[in-house]
Amino acid sequence: MQRFKQLGLTACVALCVIVIGYGTPARPAEAQQRLAIVVPAVVKAQPASKTRLPIEITSSDGPARNSFLRIRGLPIAAALSDGHVIAPGSLAVSLNALARLNVILPVGVQGSSDISINLVSVEGTVLAEARTVLSVEVTPAAAVRPEPPAAVGTGDRVPITPLPPEERERAAGMHAKGQELLDRGQVYAARKLFERAAEIGLAQAAVSLAATYDPEELNKLQVMGLPPDPAAARKWYEKARELGAVEASDRLRRLGAVR
Repeated sequence: MQRFKQLGLTACVALCVIVIGYGTPARPAEAQQRLAIVVPAVVKAQPASKTRLPIEITSSDGPARNSFLRIRGLPIAAALSDGHVIAPGSLAVSLNALARLNVILPVGVQGSSDISINLVSVEGTVLAEARTVLSVEVTPAAAVRPEPPAAVGTGDRVPITPLPPEERERAAGMHAKGQELLDRGQVYAARKLFERAAEIGLAQAAVSLAATYDPEELNKLQVMGLPPDPAAARKWYEKARELGAVEASDRLRRLGAVR
């Protein structure tokens, strides 16, 4: 009888060891399930504005080390205040930038865009995902508000006329192709496309062109052997400001070029 009791106790201990052994690895998976991206279902914005993009990462243990956000689906002419392009239509944003992340919209952008947001590990694994809708509309008050007349010889600027849809589409296509070339390191070819799109009237193309001359933006692009040209950057930021790019004034101020 004593022998049977000892055998039973041994079996019970072995079973407990097996259960504990199999149960322990589940903790990381459970922690990963609690990792989530919190973003409003709809983010409302207006053209020619800088709008907060409120994104939060919730987790009991904090997000994975060196992870980042991959954001897709922004309007072609739109930009983010932080981050960099990793593929056409796809931007990478550091988690440290979320507290100050804004969507920058030029004049003429309207409608809704489905935005995809993924939390990606340094190995490329998607850890969490979320979606939101960027809704860009002109308010009735803004639509009927009269513009003050431009005074000759003053700092007043002529009211901006939105591009016709076909012209905007053509310029946006040039800008997208230019951005693709820039991502490949073909800066001179990208500049030509940015310039053509800016001359048509696409504000974001003028910003992108100025950035290829801007010392600080060139440093972010990590382009080797390409000297900055603050005067050219100033010229195209001023053009972008005239076209309604809200971020152009900040960049001119940084260059010490606001008049």
